[in-house]
Order: sequence, then C-alpha cells, then structure tokens
Amino acid sequence: MFRNLIIVAALIFGVNGASAQEVLTLEKALEIAFQNSPSLIQSKLSLQQSELNLAAQKSSLKSQFSLNVDPFNYSRSNTYDDINSSWYDREVMSSSASLGIVQPIKFTDGTISLMNNVQWQKAKNHSYGGSNTSFTHDLLLRLEQPLFTYNRTKMTLRELEFALETARLNYSLQQLNIERNVTTNFYDVYKSQRELSIAREEYANQKQNYEIIKSKVEAGLVAAEELYQAEVNLATSESSLYSQEINYENNKDNFKILLGISIDEDIAVLPNIQVTQVNVSVDQAVKYGLEQRMEIRQQQIVIERDLFSIIRANSENEFKGSISAQVGLNFLGEKVKNMYDKPTDSEQIGISFTIPLYDWGAKKARVESSELAKESDEVNLEEQKKEIVVGIRQICRNIPVLINQVNIQKKSVENAERTYEINLEKYRNGNLTGMQLQQYQTQLTDAKQSYTNAIINYKIELLNLKIQTLWNFETDTTYLPVDLLKTNK
Repeated sequence: MFRNLIIVAALIFGVNGASAQEVLTLEKALEIAFQNSPSLIQSKLSLQQSELNLAAQKSSLKSQFSLNVDPFNYSRSNTYDDINSSWYDREVMSSSASLGIVQPIKFTDGTISLMNNVQWQKAKNHSYGGSNTSFTHDLLLRLEQPLFTYNRTKMTLRELEFALETARLNYSLQQLNIERNVTTNFYDVYKSQRELSIAREEYANQKQNYEIIKSKVEAGLVAAEELYQAEVNLATSESSLYSQEINYENNKDNFKILLGISIDEDIAVLPNIQVTQVNVSVDQAVKYGLEQRMEIRQQQIVIERDLFSIIRANSENEFKGSISAQVGLNFLGEKVKNMYDKPTDSEQIGISFTIPLYDWGAKKARVESSELAKESDEVNLEEQKKEIVVGIRQICRNIPVLINQVNIQKKSVENAERTYEINLEKYRNGNLTGMQLQQYQTQLTDAKQSYTNAIINYKIELLNLKIQTLWNFETDTTYLPVDLLKTNK
C-alpha cells in the first residue's frame, strides 16, 4: 500500500504540466548510464584492444606461412675481362618462387623453419656464343634456439594476458564507479522530489490555515494579529515551495547529464524505499573484500610485472648463447626431369656465445632499482589491504546504526503527524496561536525530511558495502562479474 502511494506521489508531484514523463527506477537509470557513459565506452574499447592484442600474439605462435614469387627477372651486362683482356656481353633471365614455414616454439623460445626454394635460370654469353639453362630446387630445415636466457615469447604472452586482465578490471571498476555516482544522484533527485512533495503539503496546510484564520478574523473571533502571522507563514511556505521546485529541477538536470539523456526530457524517479534489515558478519565481509576486491588484484599484477622488470634487468649484458642447426637437400639439373637424379645434401651446425666482461655496475644498479620498485609495490599492497579492512569494518558498524535511525525517524514522523493533527484542531478552536502551530508544522516537515534522509543513507551505505566487498548481502550472492570470477579461479 505504501509503495503504491509512493508511485502515485512520484507521478503527481514530479510532473510539472508535462504530458509525457519517463519514470526511472534505479535499475533503468543504471542501464541507461552504462549505455551512454563515455568513460565506460572508452574502457570497453581498451578492453577490446587488449583482447585483440592477445589474440594476435597467440596467432603468431602458430605456424607462419609465406610465399614469395618472382615470375620474371631479366638482366644484361657488358663486362670487361681482365684476364682475357676482352669484353663480354652476358644476358640472364630467371624465375623463382620460395615457400617458407616458420613455427615458433613457445616452451623453448626457439624457431623451426622449413624453406622450399625453386628457381629457373637461362644465361647467354653473346661474346662467346654459349648459353646454359638450369633448374634448382633447395629444401632446407633450420632450427634456431637461444641458450642461457629467459623465454621472451612466454613473457610477452604473459604480459599481454596481464594487460587483458587489467583492462577487464578497469572496465568493471568503471561500472562500479558509475553505479556509485548514478545511485547517489538518483537518491539526490528522489530526496529533492520528496522535499518538493513535503513543501507542497506544507503549503496546502498553510493555505488552509490562512483561510481558517481569515474567516475567524472577519467574524471577529480572533485578533487581526493572527491573520498577519498566517500571512507570513503562507508567504514563507510559498517561498520554500519555490526553492524546492528550483532544487528539484536542478537535480534532475544534473542527473540527466550524468545519464547522457536529453536535458529537455522530463523525468521522475521511483526508488524502492522498502527497508530490509541486513545482518552482516564483519569477518565474512572482510573475507569477501580481501578475496574479491579488484584493486588488490590490480596491485598483484603490478608486482608480477615488477618481477618481469627484474628479469629484464638481469638479462642486460648477460652471458647467453644460441645454437643453430640446418639440414638441406639441393637438386640441380639442366632439365626438370633430370634435376632430381643426383641430389646433394648439406648439414650445418653452429654454437655462439655472448660473454659480458665489465659494465661498471650498470646491471647491478638496474636490478637493485627494479627490486626496490617491487618492494615498494608490495608495501602498497599491504597498505591497500589494511584500508579495505578498515573501510569494511566502518561500514559494518554504521549499518545497524543507520537501520536504527530509519526506525526512529519513521516513528518520529508518525508522532509528528499525530501531534500536528491534535494542535491543528486546537488552532481551529482558537486555543493555539498561528506561531505555535507553525512550530508543529516545522516539526512535521523536519521529521519527514529526516525520515527520507535516513532511508537514503541506509541505501547508500548498503551500496558502499556491496562495492567494498563485491558481495550482495541482500541476495547473498557475489557481485564480482562472471568473467572476472572465472579469471580469478
């Protein structure tokens, strides 16, 4: 019944002569904000970019195929032969194609490549009247493997995975930030909406009281001073009503800007003001916060990246080596049908080392600098955990106080309404002055506003608890996005 009255109030008091007004629930407002928020759109684009970068890196670890084709080459040269002391004119025509397959080895940071080269060549010597034609087919298998150094392929892949996870965390944090801002502004609009409704009720009461006292003064039942006081009360109430209307419109404009909708659109808000007492275990809330807070995971990623920086610093001016091995077959003939008659094979293997001598302490300084950065980030992580624990504890302590305030303010409204009705009857009977009645009217107005504020404060604190712990204690479910939950597992 009470909720139905709120709906009616939102529709009646929120409309200023508009024929079409959109009534927004908090869920609808969040949906609109998520669609229109520039910061969230940018975070989503960054997330998609990180996904593509990781997909590209994973694709690069698969076999890479390349085909180079030179369908025709022609060259002619006139060269002086010092030995024979004569000039000779040479003409060469050729055609070639090369197919390469390169397979990176993720676990060893090496590569295996297979090259298949085919070439045709026809050469003529016009000076000596000779010519020859050759067909060549080379097939080579090559292995290249670095030694005594870190796996750069795996590290690059892991860094891109961290970048993607960080982008997901940033996107989710943007969602939480938007939800906090939208919820706060939503309740600001609701608060001004309720204050406007209360101001209209007060103005209606003051106008009614003014008519009552005016008729009594005209009948000579009360002194004219009471009418003067009633006029002041009515004017004060009218001024307050005007101020509340301005405040309501200003809050709506700010809210529309936040949602990214047209400021010319007329809106009203319809919150769920049902207050359900939530029992929260401090220890459980702290546990959820430490396990699920995305800021902690972000800091852990920073520390893991610090480890990579240390590895890179250690690799500068390091002792390292490489091994390369190659086997191949070569086919050569003047005609295609004869080129495979007498193949020749080739083998090649080589080992090389890079041996640092002296770098004047540069490597040591870089390593120590990277280690200090890691140590600093570890201290930040511990301090962040402490702040999270303290913040959650404070919220858990506030919630029982706030729910108690809601109950107290609800009772205060009921008492203020009964008190006002009793004294209004006294005022009508001439047993109470207008100034005294105004005090009871103010008491009723303050009680209603305090009750609205108590409900909003409780709702906001529940939201803070949900954001701080990433756990919805009203539904007893996780508030962590599904993809992040899978990532953490």
